[in-house]
Amino acid sequence: MKISTEVIIALLASFAISVVLSPIIIPFLKRLKIGQTERTEGVQSHLEKAGTPTMGGLIILISVLVTSLFFVRKYPNIIPVLFLTLGFGIIGFLDDYLKVVLRRSDGLLPKQKMLGQIIVTTIFLAYILIVDKSFLTMRIPFSDQYFDCKWITVPLVYLAVIGTVNGVNFTDGLDGLATGVTTMVAVFFTAVSIGLGGGIEPITAAVTGALLGFLLFNVYPAQVFMGDTGSLALGGFVAGAAYVLKMPWIILVVGLIYLVEVLSVMIQVTYFKKTGGKRFFKMAPIHHHFELCGWSETRVVAVFTVVTALLCLLGLVLVS
Repeated sequence: MKISTEVIIALLASFAISVVLSPIIIPFLKRLKIGQTERTEGVQSHLEKAGTPTMGGLIILISVLVTSLFFVRKYPNIIPVLFLTLGFGIIGFLDDYLKVVLRRSDGLLPKQKMLGQIIVTTIFLAYILIVDKSFLTMRIPFSDQYFDCKWITVPLVYLAVIGTVNGVNFTDGLDGLATGVTTMVAVFFTAVSIGLGGGIEPITAAVTGALLGFLLFNVYPAQVFMGDTGSLALGGFVAGAAYVLKMPWIILVVGLIYLVEVLSVMIQVTYFKKTGGKRFFKMAPIHHHFELCGWSETRVVAVFTVVTALLCLLGLVLVS
C-alpha cells in the first residue's frame, strides 16, 4: 500500500487548520457564553464541566471542508461523503444553537431532528442512485466479490446512516471519547480507500487530521466540546465513507463502540419501562456506567479507543 503525497498533505493541512482555529474559536465561544450544561442527576464529577464551550464541531467541519475542496475535482467520490458530513453537521449546529445560544433547553424537537436526518439521508440516497448505483452494493468479506442488496437497499441506507449518526452522538459524552474513537475509524477508512482505490482518502485523511488537532483541546480536561455539531457530522462521515467504499457492514465492526452505546440506551429505556423504574445499567450510555463502576474518565476513553483500534485491525483483515 503506497501512501500518496496528497493524503499526507490533506492530513497535515486539516490538522494545521484545526490547531490554528481552535485558539480563535474557543475564546469566541466563551465570549458568546456558549457553554455546556450538565444534568444534576448525571455523573457528579461532570458538574465541574458546566460552562465549558461547546459547538467546537465547527472547528472540525471547517478544517475538513476547506481541505476537501482542494481535492473534489480529482476525487469526485468525496462529494457524497462530504455532503453527509456537512448535512448532519448543520442539523447538529441548529440543535446546539437552539440549546446553548437561544437557551431552548430541548434544542430541536425529536421530530424535527429525525425529519432533518431523513431529508439528508434521502438526498444522499438520491445522489448515489443517480451518479453511481454501485455504491449500494456490498463487498463480501475475504473476497473481491460484491453482493447486490436489491430490495433491502433503501431501508438499509436509512437504518445504517441514521443509526450510525446517532451512535456517534451517544458516544460523545466524555472528554476525547468520540474524538479518539472516530480518529481510529478515520485512519481505517484511509487505509482501506488507499488499498482498494476507493477515491476518498483525501477526506478520510482530512477528518483524521482535524480530529487530531481538535483532540489537543478536547482531551481531558477538555477546553471545548464538539457538541452535536461535531458528533452528528462525524456520524455522517462514517456512514458516507462506508457506503462509498461499498462496505456498510464494516460499521458493525470498526464502529462497534457506537453500536454498543446505542444499544445500552435502548436496553436501559426498555428495561426501565418494563420494570416500573428499575435500571439495567447504573447509567446510560454505557460509558457513564463504567464511570459509576469506579473507572476514571480517562480510563474509559483509553479503553474504548484501544478497543476500536483493535477492531479496525480486524476490519483490515476482513477487507483484505
